[in-house]
Amino acid sequence: CSGVPDSSGRRLTTASATSERALAGSMAGEGDKPKETKAASKPRIDCIDGCRFALVLPIVIAHFARFSTNNERLLKILTQENVLVGGFFVISGYVAAYTSTKLGEKAADERKLARPELFFWQKVMGYYPLHFCSTLAFTPMFIWVERMYNTPWTTTAFRAFLSFSMMQAWFPKEAEIWNQPTWFLSALTFSNLTMPAILPRVAELSKVGLRKLFYALTAVSVLQKMSYSEAARFHQHNISTKRKQYPLIWNLTRFHPFWALIEMTMGIAACREVMLDTPEDKKQPRTDPAVWFVAAYSSLLLRLTGKLDYNDGIIRSCVFVPLYTKFLTSVHRDCVSDNPSAITKFFGSKTMTYLGGLAFPMFILHGIIGQIFYKKTIAQKLWGRPMPNAFFPCYLAICLGLSHLVNENFVKSKKVAQVAGQAAQKLAALTEGMLRDTIEAPPTVARRRRRAAPAAHRFPPAPARSCGPRQTHGKGRSFSRRAAPAAALRTAAGTAVFATPGLGPV
Repeated sequence: CSGVPDSSGRRLTTASATSERALAGSMAGEGDKPKETKAASKPRIDCIDGCRFALVLPIVIAHFARFSTNNERLLKILTQENVLVGGFFVISGYVAAYTSTKLGEKAADERKLARPELFFWQKVMGYYPLHFCSTLAFTPMFIWVERMYNTPWTTTAFRAFLSFSMMQAWFPKEAEIWNQPTWFLSALTFSNLTMPAILPRVAELSKVGLRKLFYALTAVSVLQKMSYSEAARFHQHNISTKRKQYPLIWNLTRFHPFWALIEMTMGIAACREVMLDTPEDKKQPRTDPAVWFVAAYSSLLLRLTGKLDYNDGIIRSCVFVPLYTKFLTSVHRDCVSDNPSAITKFFGSKTMTYLGGLAFPMFILHGIIGQIFYKKTIAQKLWGRPMPNAFFPCYLAICLGLSHLVNENFVKSKKVAQVAGQAAQKLAALTEGMLRDTIEAPPTVARRRRRAAPAAHRFPPAPARSCGPRQTHGKGRSFSRRAAPAAALRTAAGTAVFATPGLGPV
């Protein structure tokens, strides 16, 4: 779901980037030119893309698994999408850290985060176009279903607003409206909003600090799941189903954006620990990533046990997410090693990389496709009944086929990327200052700075030629209608500084 261009770097508020480079050259002597330190290059981790498909496929199956088989034991294993989705949040944080922080350094990438508003909107525009177009295309179907249930128009309008604005995850009663899986985008958007503040702070930590942060975040996540279990009196699945259920409490547990942020930050901490590996660390013997992969996915089999059949929240926080994060760090280290293991080569193969590219459109589209074939009110009108179990492989094939078409003709479209990039730029300009204070100061503060600045730092006098009629203001003071341009000034000591009208030296 990439394609939105990255930030072009730090935007100068006083001069162009060319002027800054020229100024830097004038400040240094001919034989004392500043040396540019080349950042360590980051190898592409293709196996992460393959890991996405290993997550999305069981989630696609889980949402409509009850239409695929009547085997109760198999259904227990297949219907654990609430466990698996935690891996997506971890991967999202992992990729954000890898692309926005420096390899081998305890620092974030200033180029990526120089304009935090643009960073945020570029992230959003990476997935919002497909969400918007798919929701818009099937809005008549969603409204049709609402009318069949005699839903008030005000409620329908409110649900439309939540869906298009991606805010449904904040409302436990409405989190699964219309295209149910897109609650993930709602929670992800809030997490992306906090990334410009979180990434630099986490990037400053040492490996010891990153481990402590990961353990602390895991403890917070487990504490929240235990809180839900106590409030709902639901610790295990093998309890009496006649007990009163609390779906809204469960929705707050699995959908709330704050808990998604916790897991995304865990992914950031895990990635940063790998990025700080020294040559000595890389020589240490490593466990095969297949061990952690099997261990993570084996946690789904706990549903078949009696005493360890805990609810999805506990399994997700206590077992799956920690083990899956360990798998990601292990496969990352193995991928950049001289002799990758078989599972790393498998997830990094062209086939798995291609399927990983289908993960995003498949995640967005499968809920809509499933409603067409399996949602009772729709399927009865279209096909006379929900499709039988034998049709389920066809449903999966349709999801794969449509995801391929959408990926090739929409997600990879340069035109879509261009429009999304332009929208990100405009939204960043409108929200500038929302995530980082700008250099501009109120007029009173600017005047105070100007009076306090030394005479050598003030603006040069107006040119001899007329810049327009001069006017008086107050007690004989005068000013020109045309403001002095921004200029690079040189003080008595020979140091060049930037000056901006109304602000003095910057």
